[in-house]
Amino acid sequence: MIERIYILESVDPVIFYGVNNVNMQLIKTLFPKLRIVARGNVMKVIGDEDESELFLKKIREVEKYCEEFNSLSEDIILDIIKGKAPVITKQENLIIHGMNGKPIVARTENQQRLVKAFEENDLVFATGPAGTGKTFIAIALAVKALKNKEIRKIILSRPAVEAGEKLGFLPGEMKDKLDPYLQPLYDALQDMVPGAKLKEYMENNVIQIAPLAFMRGRTLNDAVIILDEAQNTTTHQIKMFLTRLGMNAKMIITGDVTQIDLPPTATSGLIQAMQILKGVKGIGKVEFEKKDIVRHKLVQRIVDAYDKFDSKHSKGSSRTASKEQQEEIKNNINNIQDAP
Repeated sequence: MIERIYILESVDPVIFYGVNNVNMQLIKTLFPKLRIVARGNVMKVIGDEDESELFLKKIREVEKYCEEFNSLSEDIILDIIKGKAPVITKQENLIIHGMNGKPIVARTENQQRLVKAFEENDLVFATGPAGTGKTFIAIALAVKALKNKEIRKIILSRPAVEAGEKLGFLPGEMKDKLDPYLQPLYDALQDMVPGAKLKEYMENNVIQIAPLAFMRGRTLNDAVIILDEAQNTTTHQIKMFLTRLGMNAKMIITGDVTQIDLPPTATSGLIQAMQILKGVKGIGKVEFEKKDIVRHKLVQRIVDAYDKFDSKHSKGSSRTASKEQQEEIKNNINNIQDAP
């Protein structure tokens, strides 16, 4: 009789063990000669050496499946332990599997272009209207790179700019004050990374969510860095951010030039960056359109209605780039050269 310890390193124990430990009970049934005790992410196995080795081998395979698909069922456990290949339905344009095994896919042509641009370039600009999945796909690509061990960390940032209203001083410590601005990034991560694993990643700084102001002076290596809502950066902020790119790192800049919340006297850093970086090799670009909107079907109708209203009544405002600016941005995006 020997005692072996197995640690679940890459999965959420809640998903692995199943509701009311149903998965764990099945595993114990399939290995009746062993005494198996599970506490948190640690499993203790007591029994015959050969039987213990077989158990550890099969558990590694089960854990690998659970890590990839973010789900685990009794049927899958039975197939793996009995030596059968699990039946897996291939999903076209799949990026990763999110919570409960939900496939996260590039649903539109421009989302697929963003995936390709990320693979081919170290810096990608993704611009377009709200609801087109720019940020969501960018975070999915970063999570995929982390799971594949292509990078060691994910860094997500956005400027702390209020959307048309002054919130005043928020209560709490620094994290509490900044969380409302960064909540959209938390929401996307919670759709892709199990809760316990996400908490561990954030406590160990594997996933870092920080306001733009905290980026100065850093060199970001072995990471995917995402700047969201870049239209609300100043010209100095976006230059500072772009120059944080380190070795074995990739950067995605997302923004919507029709929703600028800066003061009327401030120039959007995203608009200026698109002008300055025109023609620079190694930069990918994807311009999303209204047809790419993947939220509720009403969102596209709302965007269309506002566009029609603005074209009739608006001459430009602090929140909206002028028609000339938007046309210039579009031309600049088209002129950016992809890496050979």
